[in-house]
Amino acid sequence: MRTWLVILLAAVGPCVAQQPVTFGTTVVVPSGLRGEVYHLRHNTWMLPDFDKLESVGSIWTTMLNIPPRHWRDGFPGVTKRNEWFGIVYTGRFWIGKPGSYRFALTSDDGSQLFIDDQLVVDNDCQHPPLLRESVVELAGGLHRMRVSYFQGPRDCIALVLAIQGPDDDEWRVFSTEEFKPPSNPEEWKFGNASELRAPVDPDENRRRLGESGRQRRKTAIVLQPPAVPARSADGCVVPDAVPICRQ
Repeated sequence: MRTWLVILLAAVGPCVAQQPVTFGTTVVVPSGLRGEVYHLRHNTWMLPDFDKLESVGSIWTTMLNIPPRHWRDGFPGVTKRNEWFGIVYTGRFWIGKPGSYRFALTSDDGSQLFIDDQLVVDNDCQHPPLLRESVVELAGGLHRMRVSYFQGPRDCIALVLAIQGPDDDEWRVFSTEEFKPPSNPEEWKFGNASELRAPVDPDENRRRLGESGRQRRKTAIVLQPPAVPARSADGCVVPDAVPICRQ
């Protein structure tokens, strides 16, 4: 199951300078993921409470696909910091075939994936490039997604979200372009087109992620508990074998 994902990390190997990646733009992508960027305090060990922080800007993307790279190459779309920043991505995606979907999240440093307010993958805390995965049962129709990520100290930067569908033999990078509803509302088998209403308030999506769990039935059922890093009082203990980044 993890073969493709292991190959992804092994192919990159230690973090060395990579070619520029097209990822992260200030141009609004209505069907994509909106990322709110935050500056973090030095020595941040795990994901902060982003609701208590003020965003310094927004970037957009259709996929999270930054394989391990040297910190000097920076994070595409984040222009003022290579260290000590965080991003919260929010968006929606369409499931045309209900069933069990596997999600894998690779990151350096910490990250978490939520679907319909349910924690699906927990890859939090400072650590080298590390992959964690879980499986979730998804009903047909629209679903809400949130990926929280932070980059602490040098040496590496990484953030990749991959998916494997019910009938898929291989993993692939998740893209909102692939998981869009039919353009013709009459072809919708689940839900209705009014769910695609673009929020007037740019922060409405993030607030709804927290509020919707109290207002509506949750549609994502985690079948396999998310892998949780072993935590210590001052951070995380990471038992997995991970690549070592060069200076």
